[in-house]
Amino acid sequence: MYFTRYRDSLMRILLIKTSSLGDVIHNLPIVSDLRRAFPGAAIDWCVEESFTDIPRLHPDVADIIPVAVRRWRKTLFQSSTWREIGAFRKRIKLRYYDAVLDTQGLIKSALIARIARGHRYGYAREAAREPFAARFYDEIFVIPSTMHAVERNRWLASAAFGYAIGSLPDYGINAPGRDFDWMTDTPFCLLFTASSRNAKLWDEANWVSLAQALFDREKLTPVLPSGTPEERARAERIARQLPEAIVAPPLQLHELASLIKKARIAIGVDTGLIHLATALRTPSLALYLASDPALTGIYGAGFHRNLGAPGQAPAVAEVLTVAGQALFESRP
Repeated sequence: MYFTRYRDSLMRILLIKTSSLGDVIHNLPIVSDLRRAFPGAAIDWCVEESFTDIPRLHPDVADIIPVAVRRWRKTLFQSSTWREIGAFRKRIKLRYYDAVLDTQGLIKSALIARIARGHRYGYAREAAREPFAARFYDEIFVIPSTMHAVERNRWLASAAFGYAIGSLPDYGINAPGRDFDWMTDTPFCLLFTASSRNAKLWDEANWVSLAQALFDREKLTPVLPSGTPEERARAERIARQLPEAIVAPPLQLHELASLIKKARIAIGVDTGLIHLATALRTPSLALYLASDPALTGIYGAGFHRNLGAPGQAPAVAEVLTVAGQALFESRP
């Protein structure tokens, strides 16, 4: 294999996985796999500016190259946008890479790979999320679309670099320790009640029943993170019915990671933050109402469960039963 000569020497790799939050988290195990295969490699990562905190949590990511495609799309006719695009092109061309690996398989990510200097690897037409993206790579690979997203990423990297992967993914991250002056000193559970799609939302009455039961049975203070004004309004409606609940203020991703690491358990709908909890090995339960957890559910080491299915919302009693199991198995 071409890369075997690099196993004990320095090479430079660029990973391209720009968004969304869950997809970026799913890409973290590749960094750990590459580090084991190539101890001397320098691994850079191109990611959307709003998600740079995620690869920064992995100690083996050398350099992070932010991109702002989401923001640029909204301001394409502004000269400042084109100056930013020019600066990005200059930044990503600063280094020559021995390998540029695009695990996103979209036209936008493939175009970024094409701008970068180096040999480009990606999904074949029949495996890419947007088939036309395959035209921009130098080498392509067919990876089954029936695999979980984490394993599809890992298999693509192993095919490109010629190494074997282990059984369970290693996300390789840890959260910085920090205190929050608005937080309780008592044990707490994190409830991720918000989603970008209304079809993924669990009924607010269910959250109230679940949170009250966790407080009564386990003495866990419910903490509800919120970001957008709409998410905060939802969290506040739920919290008003729970005297012990805390609505978290808007937090940066690295702050949320610190909060997640301290939680006894995290329970959430299909959102990137519940994937972050699993990556940090906090006991995690993901509630699915509109998407299939077989392909994109929470996945990794530590206690984690996917509950529900499209059109089949999990019942409060089921969530409580599994939460009790998680707390028992992870009890210090």
